[in-house]
Amino acid sequence: MKLTLGFSPCPNDTFIFDAMVNGGVDTHGITFDYVMEDVETLNQWAVQGKLDITKLSYNTFLKVTDRYALLHSGSALGVGVGPLLISKQPLDEARMADYRIAIPGLNTTANLLLTLAYPQARNKTEMLFSDIENAVLSGQYDAGLIIHENRFTYAQKGLLKHRDLGDWWEEATGAAIPLGGIVMKRTHGADLCATVDRIIKDSLALSWKRYPELTTFIKCHAQEMEEQVMRKHIDLYVNEYTTDLGTVGRNAIETLFAKAKAAGLVPMDAPANIFY
Repeated sequence: MKLTLGFSPCPNDTFIFDAMVNGGVDTHGITFDYVMEDVETLNQWAVQGKLDITKLSYNTFLKVTDRYALLHSGSALGVGVGPLLISKQPLDEARMADYRIAIPGLNTTANLLLTLAYPQARNKTEMLFSDIENAVLSGQYDAGLIIHENRFTYAQKGLLKHRDLGDWWEEATGAAIPLGGIVMKRTHGADLCATVDRIIKDSLALSWKRYPELTTFIKCHAQEMEEQVMRKHIDLYVNEYTTDLGTVGRNAIETLFAKAKAAGLVPMDAPANIFY
């Protein structure tokens, strides 16, 4: 059996899927036809139902729960992992509606958190997440919403952190931050979903067994990132909830659903079972 699979080239994703797509673990007769894209492209494809299995932002998952089931493994979720609102000059909270803000995609969880924290901040422009720092430095935008490895590099470029939206979320809700998850089409059925879940866990376990070694697969897709930054990226975004979301993860996702619905950003309640 062949299944299509989408994930990002970021170290946390390549760390998770390395052994799974490169013959390092038993895939139980499944071949994974994989593609790597930035998270906003994967979000758009999820809305279109393009792939069998995909990484996506939890903001997008809220909109496709009828077609995709969440897997228990592979998520980016935790404490202290949220997006940062950064700028070249200090920002005035009273003027948030006026600022031009670069965001990594309308469908990202980062944008959902920004919308919840600053509903008046509507002058947003989408761009590739890795281009946001330079766009703010050049003065093209007043502020930028950064994710992934950029949270490790913005300060050395002279940019300022206005707000850690992860801190805002944790203070407002007491819940962990659900950034991105791995989902699979519900039409494949619970048994096949469970098998894929097991394969992801086995793949992740092998990567941890090798760590802190970084395989060629991880390094060659990390967009000229220094190895030290790759390890910081993995250490931050790959944690106990990546192996299994558990009760803490489910609570975080249900809280996100409730907040998004209360703000009028999604029209429905969380389904009875977000998993398979």
